[in-house]
Order: sequence, then C-alpha cells, then structure tokens
Amino acid sequence: MKDSPSKRAGALAQRVAWSVPALLLSACASMGGLATRATLDDADALAASASLRHVPATPAAWPARAWWRDFGDPQLDTLVDTALANQPTLGVAAARVRQAQALTSQAEARLFPQASLNARTTRQRFSENGAVPPPLAGSWKWNSDVVIGLGYELDFWGRNRATFEAALDRARAAEVEYQAAELMLTTSVVRTYLKLDAAHALRALATETYRQRQDTLALIQHRVAAQLDSRLDMKQAEAALPVTRERIAAIDEVIALTQNQLAALAGKGPDAGRDIAPPRLQRHFSAAVPTDVPAELIGRRPDVVAQRWRVEAAAQDIKAARAQFYPNISLTAFAGLQSLSLSDLFTAGSRTLGIGPALSLPVFDGGRLRANLGVRHAEYDAAVEQYNATLVTALHDVVNQLVALGWLETRTGEQRLSLQLTQEAYDLALSRYRHGVGNYLQVLSAEGQVLQQKQLLIDLDTQAHALHLELVRALGGGYGETTNTGGARLTQRNPS
Repeated sequence: MKDSPSKRAGALAQRVAWSVPALLLSACASMGGLATRATLDDADALAASASLRHVPATPAAWPARAWWRDFGDPQLDTLVDTALANQPTLGVAAARVRQAQALTSQAEARLFPQASLNARTTRQRFSENGAVPPPLAGSWKWNSDVVIGLGYELDFWGRNRATFEAALDRARAAEVEYQAAELMLTTSVVRTYLKLDAAHALRALATETYRQRQDTLALIQHRVAAQLDSRLDMKQAEAALPVTRERIAAIDEVIALTQNQLAALAGKGPDAGRDIAPPRLQRHFSAAVPTDVPAELIGRRPDVVAQRWRVEAAAQDIKAARAQFYPNISLTAFAGLQSLSLSDLFTAGSRTLGIGPALSLPVFDGGRLRANLGVRHAEYDAAVEQYNATLVTALHDVVNQLVALGWLETRTGEQRLSLQLTQEAYDLALSRYRHGVGNYLQVLSAEGQVLQQKQLLIDLDTQAHALHLELVRALGGGYGETTNTGGARLTQRNPS
C-alpha cells in the first residue's frame, strides 16, 4: 500500500530537519591547528638544594602572619596595624576584589534560568488606512499586555560554565593580590622604620663624636695656654665642631622626612610623624630556611599563587572560546495577557502563551572565532610564561637573601674586630697626646678611622634587619599560614 502524499511530505520534512543540523555542523568553523605552546614549570625541577645546603632548615622558618612583631618594637606594631587599617592603596585593592567577585556573580547568573516581567498599556488610535480593519480602524482603544518571559540556555558545550570558572579564578587571583598588596605595604612600613632606626643610630654617633671633640678641644686649649701646642691645632679642633653640628642637622632632616614618610604609609597626616619616637628594635636574627623549598614556595608567595590563578582563568577562557564553535541552544517561553480593552485584560480570553527552542550556529564568520581562540591560546601562553618567570624570580629571591645573611655574619664579625683595633689605636694616640708624646694630627687621623668604622658597623646592623625583612618578604610574609587559597594544590588543566 502506497503512502499518502501528506505522509510522504511529512517524512521528507523530517529528513530535512535532521539533515540541516548535520550540514550546518559540517560547515561550521574549524579549530584545526590551534593549540597552546607553553607549559608550567615544576617547582621541584628548579635545583636549589646546593645553594641552600649550608643554611639550617626548619619548618618553623616560614614567617608568621604578623611577622613584624619579631622585631620586638611595640611602636612598629602600632604603625603597621594603623597602616593596614587606613592606607588608601589597600582600599583600592579591596575594591578590585569586590569588582572581581561581582563579575563572578554576573557570570554565574548565566548558568540559571532567567525570568522577566513586562507590563504596558497604551491609549492608541488605529489608522483608518492601516493594517487594522474596521471596526477598530479609526477608533481609540487601550492596547494592554502583561507578559512573563522565561529563558534558559542549554550549556551543552560548557561555555557558560567555563566563563564562570574563569571569572571565579580571577576573583581568587584578586583576593591573593590583595594579600600581596598587604605584604607590600607592611614591608614598606618596616623598611622605612629601619631607615629611621639607622638615622637615630647615626645621630647618636654624631652626638657622641661632638662631645668627644669638645673634650679634645678643651684639652688643646689647655695645652695651648701652657704653650705646649700651637694655635693651629686649636683652630683645627674648633673647625671640627661646626662640621659635626652640620652633620647632626643633616641627620635630623633625614629623621623628620622619614617620620613624615611613615605617617604617609600609615594613612595619617604629617603631624602624626612628629610623635614617632626612636625605634627600639631587637638586634639579632638567625638565618634559617624552611623545609620543602621550593615546593612549598608556590603556595606561600602571594604573587606566585595569584599568577597561577591567572593561568587557570586563561585555561577556562580557552574552553569558553572553543565552545563558541558549537551550536547554542536555548529554550524560551512566555505567558501573559493581552487585550484592546482594560476591562477584558484579566479575562480568560486574553491569555497568550508560547514556548519553543532556539538554535544558533556560526557557519561563516570570516575567521572571527579562530582568531578569538588564537587570542585565548596566546593569553594562556603569556600567563604560563609569566608564572614560570615569577616562580624562578621567587626562588632566586629567597636564595639571594639567605646568601647575603650568611655572609653578613662573617662581615659583621670582621667589622667588629676592625672597630676594636681602630678604637685601641685612637685611645693610644689620645693617651700619647695627653702625655705630650704624640701630636694632634695623629689623634685626628685615628678619630676619623674610628668614626668611619662605627658608621660601617651601624650600616651592617641596619643591613641585618633589612635582610631579615627581605627574607620574610621573599618567603611570602606569612601568606600561606592562614590564607592559603589552594595555590599549592593547583594542578595544570589541559586547555586544548
């Protein structure tokens, strides 16, 4: 029995319906030849054991969250706490975190159905010569409708999910970068405080030198009065006093400017700096390296963790770009009321309903999708290489501080010995001069050497504090202690 014409037509329509998507899929843009090139470096593959073998290793060497308290100065603790509470730069970083979180919520919204409500009413005169037939033509009517619309995109290829994951990774990176901004601020405060400590130490030395030169001048004046020395020696001793006072004034200027800088870092006005007293810092730190360096470093350095999240976000961007090559399928539906009369708007006869799927597929786009995917691949490669560079820099940063700390102990020991010997030489020259054996030039020469050695020792003491600070910064400033967002546990995703 032959099929009826209507049945054959229906079968033909069904075959066309199935063949059209296949034809469209075969005509869509190709992703062939596009791939990423960069690979993430393994921290354990970066050899550093030989460079660290002479440094004691202990798990406790990782900095504490409030690492600046190790300096043992309550005034410094107050300054850092004030800076963390008031510094505007942290407010900017916090705003970036909120922005990233809002963008994440925006991307997440596309994973759920969307609903909208639209209502309108219009008093309208229908044209007598238009498309509306009599008796409506030429009359005034209310055109009213109330519609609820529903829409849901079927994320078969994971584009919306990948977009959301990318935004989430960027929000995580922004949160870690806030921690990096905190670390930058706290290290800046401590570094400036160390500068203030060094300035006060130099001022104390200059004041001691001034009193010493006053005593020497008094001795020379006594010897000149006794006609044991010439007035030339006295004039030389007198000239040393204004030089020393100028030195004290220059140091006072440095102290005032440094106090002002600390007030600015704390987010306060200049007057707040005037109340900063001379620092009282702990004077000794031991050099130690944490265990599992460099493996643990990738979860302890906020800059490394943040960049790793940037890599993860770039990988998700690739997935979203690849999904754009496939059909986009969504479901839409609406239900509402529509009437030309307000009195009939809410009657059963005014109901309007509709539901249906929608499909869109790029067929010929002039290479736009391939170019977009190529951009995402390049961005991923750039993020990976930036991560690799950050990791290498971080590891070298740690080793540099430990090497410098190791040699500093030797240098400080030699410097103390040098100061001891020059001090003994000065004491001997002064004793000889008091007893009329030596001359003032010998005293002046020995005094200059002592002053130079004391200044060098102050510099080394300041450097010891600074290197401890830089080691804390290089090790992440306590980030991994309580704020680890999982950077150390990240595993490379395959973006291709």
